[in-house]
This record gives sequence, C-alpha cells and structure tokens, in this order.
Amino acid sequence: MKAEIICVGTELLLGDILNTNAQFLAKELAALGITVHHQWVVGDNEGRLAQLVGEAMERSDLLVFSGGLGPTADDLTKETVARCFDDTLQLEPSILEAIQAYFAATGRHMPPHNEKQAMVPQKGGWFENHNGTAPAVWFQKDTKRAVLLPGPPSELKPLWTEQVRPFLSDGQQRVLHSLTLRITGIGESHVEEKVGHLFENENPTAAIYAKTGEVQIRITARAASHEEGERACRAYAEKFRAILGDVIYGEDASDLEHTLVQTLTEKGLTVATAESCTGGLVSQRITQVPGSSEVFGFGFCTYANEAKHKLLGVSEATLATVGAVSWQTAAQMALGVARVSGADIAVSLTGIAGPGGGTDEKPVGLVYVGAARGDEVYVAKLLLGNRDRQSIRISAANRALDYARRLALGLPMPGADKLSAEELAQQKQAMR
Repeated sequence: MKAEIICVGTELLLGDILNTNAQFLAKELAALGITVHHQWVVGDNEGRLAQLVGEAMERSDLLVFSGGLGPTADDLTKETVARCFDDTLQLEPSILEAIQAYFAATGRHMPPHNEKQAMVPQKGGWFENHNGTAPAVWFQKDTKRAVLLPGPPSELKPLWTEQVRPFLSDGQQRVLHSLTLRITGIGESHVEEKVGHLFENENPTAAIYAKTGEVQIRITARAASHEEGERACRAYAEKFRAILGDVIYGEDASDLEHTLVQTLTEKGLTVATAESCTGGLVSQRITQVPGSSEVFGFGFCTYANEAKHKLLGVSEATLATVGAVSWQTAAQMALGVARVSGADIAVSLTGIAGPGGGTDEKPVGLVYVGAARGDEVYVAKLLLGNRDRQSIRISAANRALDYARRLALGLPMPGADKLSAEELAQQKQAMR
C-alpha cells in the first residue's frame, strides 16, 4: 500500500507551528508496512487542497490528513475531501450531543459553528475523539481511502493509537523493520564508493545519510513479522560489515559516546580528556551517558597556553617554537592528562575552530588529535576545512571518541601516526 501524508494549516506553512504530526504518522505507517511516498503541507485554501487531493488519489492508495477539522470557516479539509471522494456529509446526532456535553461541562454554551464538527461522511465513517470536539473521519472510493485526523497532537496521537491504527492494520500482512548502521572516520562519498552496489537491492533496501561527523546507513526490510524483518535486516547488515569493517561503530540509538562508555565498562578501562579547541565537548558527551562515572574521572579544558603548561605539563619551549596547534603539543597534552589522571586511555585535541585565527600555514579547520594508551601514543592531523565552528568541533570530538574506542579494543588507528620510540622519548623529555 502506498500512502501520502497531507498536513493542512496556513500556520504550518508560516512556520508558526512545528509539524510533529508528519514525523509521528510516517513512523506509524511504516510500522504497519505502509510505504509513505510523499509528505505535503498545504494552507487553508480550498482550491489548492482539492488539487493536491486529486493528484494524490491518482498516485496513492491511502491519504492521511491532519488539521483543518475545526469549527471555523477556514477549516475546509473534511468538506473538500468529501467532494473529491464523491461523498456527502451528514449530521451525526451522537457526536453533536458529545460536543454539547463538552461545552456544558465547562460551563459554556456551544457556538452554532461547532455543529459542523458533527458532520460525518455518508459512505465512509468516523472515530470518536475522547480528547477534543472534532472526530476523525474516513472516506472510501473504490480502492482509495482517506483518513482525516484533527491537528492538535494531543488529539491526533490517541485517536491514531486507539482507533485508526487498528482500523488500518486490519488485513495488513506486511510490516517494515529497520536498523541503522553508524559509521565514523570515513566520509559519505568513500562509504558509497565501497558499498554503493548494496544500495541497489529491493528488499531489504538500504539508504545512506550524512550527519555531522558521521555517516549512517539505514536498512529496511518488508516482511510478514518484525521478527522476520529483523533477521533480514541483520543478514543484510553483515554484507556492509564485511566490507566496511570497524568503521561501523554501532547500531541504531547507540551513538559514539554511548558506545565508548559501554566498551570501556566491558573492558574495565578508564579514559581522560584534554581539550583546547573543542572546549570540553568530548568530556561533555562522555558524561551525558549514564554510568560514565565508572570510566571517566578527569577532563581538562586547557584553552590557554598557560593552562596547557601548568595543568598538563606541556613544554613552554614547545608552545613557543611550534605552537599550541602542532602534533607535538597534542602528544604532550595526551601524555600529560594520562599522567595526571592515571587513566588507561587519554585523548587530546588542539586546533583552530574559527571562524578567524587561521593562517596559510595553519588554516581554520586544522586540528591535531592525540591518543595514548601507555607508551602507545598516536597523533592525527585533521584538515576539516573552513566550515562553521560547531561542525569543526563536532567532527574533531568524534575522532577523539573513536580513537579512544579503538585503543580500548586494540583496533587500528586510521589517519593517525604512532610516535616512534625516539619521538616518544623526545616529547617526554621536553615535558620535564
């Protein structure tokens, strides 16, 4: 079954109200195995609404509406859809009585124009609204069906859950099940280059999404049950894992910081952070995870050179010669926070987040990430480009979190150079 979601209301077009109904309905329809091909927002205009309904009826089997069922003159959804479905509206006494009782219970007299809310399809049907005055209604014409829901989410959601969803699921034999693979350390174009052929499958399907600092692959299977769908999704996910390997750090809601805390907990390890350009973002993300106190005890925000020297022991000579934004400083920051905290793993960040402050030699977006576990010390040079400040900080923080995860698991450190024994000795000597 193909569906379209149509949200009605000029206030939505103007941005005065956040359209959460479309997101809710899309997820609910997907759970029923109903594929949403289009979502629309249309103002309170009879002509434009009628045109959209006519076009949608040619494309899709089910139209789900929200909004435009109120008592005022600009609430035209029900009347317009009725004409498009060759139906007529008639007064339903029980609904009218319920509306009158609603007003009476609040000590008010029902205005005459509220009577229009008691009008229901002659050929279709209606659902009683226990949280408002406007009932939901449905229309049927041949194989085409429309369901009209009130706009307020406090009315729409319970109506859907209690009555509309069971109505639509009657006879539905298919469901959609999805899982999302989360990837960091490699860009969208490189992911697509490696696994692009896997996006051509029909069932399960796969789609790629770029997020700040990571890439996501959403796998969706149509199946007879959620259990069958889950098996199909996981089997297809293994094809991606076989190619992409450990750049896939988790699934679904398990973001990078949750994955790191879980990994450290399972391994019995601790982590500490030293941050400059990210201003404590890494430690903030770690500590928002429940249970992080078991694996995280020290987070230093050493923005000034003086703080890097006094708190972490970064060499004044290093800061004076090669500067704060250098691989040497990143290495010393990681060594310093590891020494002060006693943590098993330490990560550091220093760079230029912009928008100003860059030079030809050290442009905006240049970030050095240090990572240490014992005498294994790595430094990565990131060139994140002249993007907005927050994007640079998020991408840099992601790399630090991923390097901590990799050190905990003993995985390779892509993009990072391991300090040689001689280089490590030099940096330790500089810090004395």
